Order: sequence, then structure tokens, then C-alpha cells
Amino acid sequence: MAPVCIAIIGLGGVGKAFLNQLATLKLQTTSRPVVIFASRSSKQIYTKNYDSVDATTVDSSSSPLLSLSDLTTYLGGAPGKVILVDNTSNQDVANAYPSFLRKGISVVTPNKKAFSSNMQLWDDIFNSTSPSALVYHESSVGAGLPVISTLKDLVATGDQITKVQGVFSGTMSFLFNTFAPVDGSGKGKWSEIVSQAKDAGYTEPDPRDDLNGMDVARKCTILARLAGLKVAGPDSFPVQSLIPKQLESASSAAEFMDKLPQFDGDMESYKDNAAKAGKVVRFVASVDVAANEVKVGLEMVEKDSPIAALKGSDNIFVFHTKRYSSSPLVVQGSGAGGEVTAMGVSADLIKAIERLS
Repeated sequence: MAPVCIAIIGLGGVGKAFLNQLATLKLQTTSRPVVIFASRSSKQIYTKNYDSVDATTVDSSSSPLLSLSDLTTYLGGAPGKVILVDNTSNQDVANAYPSFLRKGISVVTPNKKAFSSNMQLWDDIFNSTSPSALVYHESSVGAGLPVISTLKDLVATGDQITKVQGVFSGTMSFLFNTFAPVDGSGKGKWSEIVSQAKDAGYTEPDPRDDLNGMDVARKCTILARLAGLKVAGPDSFPVQSLIPKQLESASSAAEFMDKLPQFDGDMESYKDNAAKAGKVVRFVASVDVAANEVKVGLEMVEKDSPIAALKGSDNIFVFHTKRYSSSPLVVQGSGAGGEVTAMGVSADLIKAIERLS
């Protein structure tokens, strides 16, 4: 039996962690996967004969660069089954998924853009699969947490999803757990906590990429679609940005951070108003299937709620369903970071290999 061939795009933080995990996969099959292609930025490594390659040596490779179209053709000619592992957040790669799938090439990825862009791409991806091509994207929401698989299982077994809500961002979780903890011990100013999160690597290099709420909105879009809602995209429902209007045009992250202290009072007001009501403020995502409503933004939540009780940068996903009506199903834990994201990718890869073998 020909081995399952693996093509890897993206060898950054998640990609490096994935390579380390790939070497130690515990498979219920005797056939080990063989890496035949790897790429990072402007370097690729592969052979004309589909020989095994060492992805860690890609920087010294002299292989001619293949376009996405050329890569589709190349992988389509490989012996045996092929799985493309896309560890990027690249829109162009995501747009190429239907072409890969039509060639019988399976896709495993944490790329949110593939599943949260326009509905046409979503439909093309899931209508393009041949019997020999699979799509797994657990890590596109919640990193390694079993969020997508849980939702799919609930739907597939006939449960009725009424609402999915929670804190879907490790960055937002850290910011508000620090700024407005349940015990009221938060003393730092909002801008100071954002700066602390940036220095600790909890935010993107430009914190505005987290504070605009679009990362959470993309996750909401994916979950909403899986729950049965026809959501056009992450810009089709209310998303509250935490970037002050006056700073939206800041020329750089440095300028944004320098001016952010001028607006600390706005966030302080949110926190104070919540405290007066005996609650805490959190950045909450909500997919209300029953009401056909999706929204992302600040909410005052009860102090004894699972959402308020989060620690550090943990994510929480609360599933309200017909079966879980009296007590919701809760998935909680680290929802960001290279190692846990790669774990979700690796777990999906194992599922794909075992189904294809």
C-alpha cells in the first residue's frame, strides 16, 4: 500500500510545533505518513519523484517555486493519497482549497479565513470534496480544544443547538480577567494591561488586530455556519471594536499604544457600571441559533457564571442545546498558542490518515 503523502505549507510558530509532533504521532495504522513537500515564505522543498523530504532543511533548498496552481497539479500526480496541511492564515491558500479537493487532495488546517470568508468559498470547499478527499479544521476555532468536533457531533446526532456563547479569544480573556477580575482586585489601567499583554506575547504585534474583534467574529462565523445559520461573513453582524474611533487611523502600533492611555476612562466606565450591577465586564461572543442572531462585544455577566470565572488566557465555549438545556455543555481551556494549535492540527491529521489508509 502506498504511504499517505503529506504537503506542509507554513513552518512558523504553529508549523514548527507541528513538525515536532509529526515525528511522534501514534497511528492505528502501520503506514507512516511521508512528507513530500514543505514551504515557508519564499522557500520550498520537494522532488520530481515525490521522494521524502526533510522539512527542516527548506531554507537551504534550491527547489523551483511552485504557484498554488502548479502545486495542485504536482500533488495531484503523487502516488497514493495526499493530505495538504496548511498552517498559515493566508487567504490565497484558503481560496485554493476547492482546487486541491477536486484533485482528491485532503486538507487539514487551522486557517480561519477558509471557513469564515464569503459563503461561496464555504460552499465550494464542502461541495468540492471527492470521495477520497477530506476536510478537517478543528484548530480554526479554539486551537486544540474540541470545539468544532463537539458541535458537529451534537448536530450529527440530532441535538438542537439553541445557543453557543463564551469567550473565544485568549487575548480578550487575559485582558478582561486582569482588568476586571471577579474579586474586584483589578487595579491597572486598561492601556497598561494592553501593554502588558503585548509584551507577554498575548496580542498580535499590533494589538489593534485583536482589539477590533474580527478574530472572534471569524470564529463566530464558523460556529454559526456549522450550527445551521447562513452567515454571510464576519462583517455581517454586530462586532464591537475596542479601538477608540480617534485611534482607528493611527499610523502604527507604536502610535496607537502611545495614545491609548487617553481613552482609559472609557473602559473604566464599563467596568464601574458592571460593578454597580454586581457583575463583571467581559468580551463575549454569542451565536443565538434560536433567534438567528450573532454578535460580539462587551457584556456584563454574573460573577458566578462560567464566563466570569475564567483564568488567565483560557477560552470557554458554552453549548446550550435541547439535550443540555438544564446544564450547558462547557468546553474550556487554552485556546491559543503554537503547541496547542499544532496539537489540534496533528489530531486532525491522525483522523485523516486513518480514514484514508
